[in-house]
Amino acid sequence: MLKYLKILRYFMETSQTLLDVREGLGFAQGLPPKLVYTVKDDAIPIAGSERTAYRRLNSLSYLGLANFRGGKFEINRAVRQPYYIFEKLVPSLLALKQARRFGRSYSDSDINFIMKNFPEKSTITLDYKAWELTKFQTPSDLYIYVDDPERFVSFLRQNKFREGKNGHIVILPKIGNFENLIERTYLDCIAKGGRSTLDAIAIELINGDKLTIKGDFPIDYVLKVQEDLPRDMMAVETAS
Repeated sequence: MLKYLKILRYFMETSQTLLDVREGLGFAQGLPPKLVYTVKDDAIPIAGSERTAYRRLNSLSYLGLANFRGGKFEINRAVRQPYYIFEKLVPSLLALKQARRFGRSYSDSDINFIMKNFPEKSTITLDYKAWELTKFQTPSDLYIYVDDPERFVSFLRQNKFREGKNGHIVILPKIGNFENLIERTYLDCIAKGGRSTLDAIAIELINGDKLTIKGDFPIDYVLKVQEDLPRDMMAVETAS
């Protein structure tokens, strides 16, 4: 019964989140492609007023899609995905919003320790999973979905890990569907944005037949990934 209540709560939260953020998405998709925007020059002309602009930005910030301070803001390019794809990104966005970083030596030894003390029923995603699937970009952080984040956090602290923005161990709560781990990693990469967008493209190029939904990416990004992908990985895709 508890399992079904969790599933019901997840669908209710997802539906409400989509309702809350939909107007923010329309606002963000009206912005021209830029790295950094200003509320005065970019947001207000689209939103119509400063108050509405901040309301739109706050709705996006809830899912980690906007980062703003001092009249300037950045937008995660995940907002430019078609809405039917964005719906699939919500579990990833909610999980990433609740991410917690930990470190001890702040080196590869932290990664090695976790690999040897992997929590039961946990799932690796993003950097290290994308590397396993594509051999495209050298991984930096170890992202792990765990069933009980607080329990694993307690384990980390017992082993002298400290929470902070510089840690390379990233704990994520399990939210959403994990039946297709390749697709979940793909969606996580789109949701995270930045360099992970390139990982998503690489996953699609190599494992496209394993995906039930495919994102929308700038053609120059796709061409760049095609050019830089290891030849042997492209050969695997062709053979499959």
